[in-house]
Amino acid sequence: MARIVLGIQYDGTSWRGWQTQPDRHTVQDQLEAALEKFTLAPCATTCAGRTDAGVHAIEQVVHFDTDVERDTFSWVRGVNAFLPPTIAVRWACKVEHPAEPEKQFHARFSATARTYHYLLYNHAVPSPLLTGKSGWVFRLLDVDAMRLAAGQLLGTHDFSAFRSVECQAKTPVKTMHAIRIERKGDFILFSLRANAFLHHMVRNIVGSLIFVGSGKRPASWLSEILEVRDRSRAAPTFMPDGLYLAKIDYDQKWSLPQEGDNPFGCFPAPFPG
Repeated sequence: MARIVLGIQYDGTSWRGWQTQPDRHTVQDQLEAALEKFTLAPCATTCAGRTDAGVHAIEQVVHFDTDVERDTFSWVRGVNAFLPPTIAVRWACKVEHPAEPEKQFHARFSATARTYHYLLYNHAVPSPLLTGKSGWVFRLLDVDAMRLAAGQLLGTHDFSAFRSVECQAKTPVKTMHAIRIERKGDFILFSLRANAFLHHMVRNIVGSLIFVGSGKRPASWLSEILEVRDRSRAAPTFMPDGLYLAKIDYDQKWSLPQEGDNPFGCFPAPFPG
């Protein structure tokens, strides 16, 4: 039995998120169906982080166990032959699979950090060409004010104020390693890196930062709602359109052939190295 790890990229616009559902219209359902067609055997997958409907992935990481032997690149080309054009395997590798579970690679539990990007179009009128690919705010946003507010979220905190009521995480305490906010013309890119994220956490933080950027709230407001831990005090959950799961960090011992997390060429790499 071998453990195979895949790097998956997808446009989530037309899918009901990652996790399998009865109607089979999810990224996981599509991937597992393609794997079964390629291997002629069922393949149950585990991902690094589940994404919601409409959310994209630059590099989702998935693992599964199989008795099927294939060359590394065969997993890429072979599985892609059975996937729709909005989902693609970008890379594949085989990892050591010792008998002891605590020594095995796990797409979710072996991850040390996650990075999400939120791409926002900040223009007086929306662009039909960006529908589903970026969020939109018509009011001119103050990036400096948003950066000042975002700085208050760094470190280890109880993020209950940014947690969906549907969140199933065991604890709301997470460590925010970095937040970067960059403007290029009419686009603003929010990049958030943490050890883990709660359900809707990124979209709730971005929505609250937009409140600050538009002048609805002062920068100090982020610290206040973080302290009271009350979801109703923060901004509404922002639209999923511009949200991208960008990168999953792992120990170098796994030697995963991961790609870069910066498909938006007009922006600097958010967290180099």
